Amino acid sequence: MLTIETFELGALATNAYLVTDAERKRAIVVDPGTADPEFLRRLETFEVEAILLTHCHFDHIGGVEAVRQKFGCPVYMHAAEQDWLTDPNKNGSARWPEVTPPIQASPPDKLVADGDELSLLGETFRVLYTPGHSPGSVSYLCGDFVFAGDVLFCRSVGRTDLPGGNTELLVQSIREKLYTLPDHMLVLPGHGPATTIGEEKRENPFVRT
Repeated sequence: MLTIETFELGALATNAYLVTDAERKRAIVVDPGTADPEFLRRLETFEVEAILLTHCHFDHIGGVEAVRQKFGCPVYMHAAEQDWLTDPNKNGSARWPEVTPPIQASPPDKLVADGDELSLLGETFRVLYTPGHSPGSVSYLCGDFVFAGDVLFCRSVGRTDLPGGNTELLVQSIREKLYTLPDHMLVLPGHGPATTIGEEKRENPFVRT
């Protein structure tokens, strides 16, 4: 059984997830928002297999290069944002100098698309293309949990007023890709507490079934 640890990183309290295998030897990282020293020390316990990015806004990628260089692991992300890692204007870090220095990482190692299945930690992670918050937003589904990035939150949804955002697409992604998952599915969002698909279908005021 996989184990999931959550770390709130950076000025925007972005959720970075450390996912480890049953033997507690191997790990993957989802959305390392900053190169937080405590977070990096925690990773040293494991063989880090990969970094999965739900999207490339600055608050989700600030620690990518530190983790990649330290552990030599590949970075996975959607092709629609493949140049955002290298461009502070596109990833937004150049727009808020009071929040973050410019972030300029190396290009991604692996590009993912809707329906792809990634074999990591002895499990299968399925890619769901869920644009709307950003053009390349994806969710990663494994077992009974889904990493939803900034698409769906507990009783809220991702903002769509940033470059590349699209409210209609966001609602479509939630209704067609996430709300079709089983009600018991645990949603692990980019910010805030975890929730379930069933709870959001019943209680989320922004997207109702």
